[in-house]
Amino acid sequence: MSPATTASNKATFRRLHDAMNTGDVDLISKTIDEVVEPDLVFHAPVPVRANGVEALKQVMAVLLRVYPDLHLVVEDLIAEADKVVGRTTVTGTHRGESMGIQPTGKSVKYNEIFIFRFVNGHVAEIWGVVDVFSQLQQLGASLPATRAPSRTGA
Repeated sequence: MSPATTASNKATFRRLHDAMNTGDVDLISKTIDEVVEPDLVFHAPVPVRANGVEALKQVMAVLLRVYPDLHLVVEDLIAEADKVVGRTTVTGTHRGESMGIQPTGKSVKYNEIFIFRFVNGHVAEIWGVVDVFSQLQQLGASLPATRAPSRTGA
């Protein structure tokens, strides 16, 4: 990939995040239509029953229902060949039901890492890892106790 293509792919990654930060579902949907392949392959456990670009739109709409003041900050952005990797900090106030938890009004801050694969300047595939455990902790969810690793290796 040329440096210009890599820069363009990074700009597209940021464009999607900037659209999310507006909180405008119509603008987000329009931006997705412009920069994402309709048959997007989305490798992330998402709470929707759609595929392709519709799955991404639904995930964004769900996030905004849960956290209407959602804000994404791209902390790191790395591009190589046809992929862009972004590490993002997400903040928001819990105003909608999520993962079985009724709105708490609590502020959350968590991290996520996404890899976007591009084809002809459009997002064709996404892999995502979201720190759901941190979200649940901050929302006061009842979580199973965790055991600290043993110092003896047992």
